[in-house]
Amino acid sequence: MQIQVDTHTHTYASGHAYSTLIENVKMAKEHGLKMFCTTDHSSAMPGSPHYWFFNNQRILPRFIDEVAIIRGVETNIMNVAGEVDLHPSTYEHLDWVIASFHEAVFKPMDKASHTEALLNIIKSGKIDALGHLGNPNYDFDFEAVAQCAKQHNVAIELNNSSLKGGSRAGSEERCAQIARVVKAAGGFITTGSDAHFCTEIGVFEKVSPLLDDVQMPTDKVITHTPAQFLAFLALRGRAAIVEFDGL
Repeated sequence: MQIQVDTHTHTYASGHAYSTLIENVKMAKEHGLKMFCTTDHSSAMPGSPHYWFFNNQRILPRFIDEVAIIRGVETNIMNVAGEVDLHPSTYEHLDWVIASFHEAVFKPMDKASHTEALLNIIKSGKIDALGHLGNPNYDFDFEAVAQCAKQHNVAIELNNSSLKGGSRAGSEERCAQIARVVKAAGGFITTGSDAHFCTEIGVFEKVSPLLDDVQMPTDKVITHTPAQFLAFLALRGRAAIVEFDGL
């Protein structure tokens, strides 16, 4: 499946990634992307930046070298209540918020607790997508979460890094199962490289065949085109980004 938007990327600001935003843009363009989200880790992750870093994304150009830039964050799910580590003032400065489990922040618990945390964060209205849910350390009720995400227009991410097996080993089969459950629920899929080095930006050699294999409808893959991604943001109630009119 054609994917023109990468919704999960990191710069060296995350503390354990190695490229600048400009380097990410260069590789995004080389890999045929028309748009990507810059989503560094938020403050509870060791080595991550102060919240001012995210609030100040308002200074970022909307286009760099003809590539559209979406201002975002990968925030941490903190607890079963579904709280995240974003400062209240940050939301107004961002276009896109992913919430993910990370072992350094949320110690793995049990299936029921993980499910409760995911349902609570979806219902909070504070996030647009759930990141790398294939991680076997965080088992959850696929059906319940997919149905809730569909009801609240929260996208479920297919993470190319997870599918390669280098990180979150054991995610491959779980990602396929999750994709099928989301498809059955009529929910939305987003795709992220989870690039921590610029050469991985826009590389979906695992995600794209998976989408084809499960026969995911293209209108449910919000990263298929920039227009579909922007339509999803509008569905989420986010204000239109005037610079992107015509995309």
